[in-house]
Amino acid sequence: MASDKKPIIFSIDDDPQVLRSLKNDLRNAYKNEYRILSTDSPLEALQSLPDLKKQGETVALFLSDQRMPNMLGVEFLEQAKTYFPEAKRVLLTAYSDTEAAIRAINNVGLDHYLIKPWDPPSEKLYPVIDKLLDQWQNNYIPEFHGIRLIGYQYVPKSHEIKDFLAGNLFPYQWLDIASDERAKEWLALHNLETKDLPLVLLEDGTPLVNPSIPELATKLGLATQATQETYDVTIIGAGPAGLAAAVYGGSEGLKTLLIERRAPGGQAGTSSRIENYLGFPDGLSGSDLTRRAITQATRLGAEFLSSTGVDKIEIEGNYKKLTLRDGNQINTKSVIIATGVDYRKLPAKGADQFTGAGVYYGAATTEANACRDKQIYVVGGGNSAGQGAVYLSQFANKVHIVIRREDLTATMSSYLIDQIKAIPNIEILGKTEVIEALGHEFLECIVLENVETKETRQVKADSLFIFIGTRPASEWLPSNILMDDKGFIETGKELKQYPQFKSIWKRQREPFLLETCQPGIFAAGDVRAGAMNRVASAVGEGAMAIKFVHEYLAEV
Repeated sequence: MASDKKPIIFSIDDDPQVLRSLKNDLRNAYKNEYRILSTDSPLEALQSLPDLKKQGETVALFLSDQRMPNMLGVEFLEQAKTYFPEAKRVLLTAYSDTEAAIRAINNVGLDHYLIKPWDPPSEKLYPVIDKLLDQWQNNYIPEFHGIRLIGYQYVPKSHEIKDFLAGNLFPYQWLDIASDERAKEWLALHNLETKDLPLVLLEDGTPLVNPSIPELATKLGLATQATQETYDVTIIGAGPAGLAAAVYGGSEGLKTLLIERRAPGGQAGTSSRIENYLGFPDGLSGSDLTRRAITQATRLGAEFLSSTGVDKIEIEGNYKKLTLRDGNQINTKSVIIATGVDYRKLPAKGADQFTGAGVYYGAATTEANACRDKQIYVVGGGNSAGQGAVYLSQFANKVHIVIRREDLTATMSSYLIDQIKAIPNIEILGKTEVIEALGHEFLECIVLENVETKETRQVKADSLFIFIGTRPASEWLPSNILMDDKGFIETGKELKQYPQFKSIWKRQREPFLLETCQPGIFAAGDVRAGAMNRVASAVGEGAMAIKFVHEYLAEV
């Protein structure tokens, strides 16, 4: 986002009385549109410029006295140009120094000189400053104000940080060190080298060199530690089901904790446009839905832990003990597992080598800007693949959708198929699969194979986005949570089909509809066996799970 900070007018004069008069005159005329800074020391002013630059400030105009004991005004203005080359530069001189001022116009690109005194300012100061500021504004593009990420486009760690920032709804500016001169300037400003990349510059200018995701989360103010000793309900996973459970748990007075290992929203959160969600006839993005839900849940009292997952669930009497990835433990009376699903890995040779360096799982919105005017391939025929392709088509020269079937009719919603047909730079490659990814340091080409004729061809590919089906994010669960042969969690009456159910379930009642084989542990959303893969149904299950949590808590 653009900066809401006012540009700066910076004045320097070693005479306190002159400086005070100059500062007052500047404030009277320009305080509404500019921030007025002043100092009586040119050395102090120079020392402040790197910090102003790091903080994303912009100097519109310098006014400096010529004769100062430690440094001449011309020398100061010349050095100040290093940090703010676009700023206008004005020299304050006495009659005796006009010759030096004229030389400065020719030698160092001085914009103007003013002779002291400048009374009345309405005639001798403001017309000059107005003209210079108008010229400056004509070329002024507000400085980005927020988080900057500097790195190499095809380095997995850079992608990981981009994905984290985007997923957690932090606006940021991406600067590729290989192609953006501004990236090199920021690196030099902080006295860092390319070996220190990726570099995150926080809004206040603080540099984080190659930060881990938990470190970055902490610096950005995301909670990574629980505040309560015991919770009524802990929800694992902040996709649509988990977010809905958090909203209803918080609103109904339960002490509610929501834990997310990566970013809120799940796969739905990365969707560029959800067109079939009830109540939004124009559709909404996954990030919009996520932002609204997180705001709603926290406003209603739910606590949210980010960038940490749950490694283990242990049952101790009526309590469940959760062990987090950082080793901390949480006590809770009930648990809702809403971890959703992950995209399956592409089995093509070489794909793993380029993951995060041209090969991406989901992540269409994160990497879209890097796809401008390039050849992009999307693997998959479901709605996520279709939404990703539609979004990427706004940036890429050509988007190729690779599917094993002949067409999309059996796997994608008709509204998406109609959209894709109407976009000229999207091509469907039916009866085709990717069998190999090629490149040196990053993806450069892929090998396509016709599934019937087995004919192969090598094509240039700048990026490859994978949406090829899903697997449940349930591999971390203990063996005493019953799952089907694909790893989806069984719940409710479906549990009775398992021979070991009776040896695990020791309650007189039957399991609730969304309850697992362990009393007080529920599953909701895509991770649950038999769930519908729709945002609306996941939201409904999350809300429903809280109803059963209430019934369970009434028993214990």
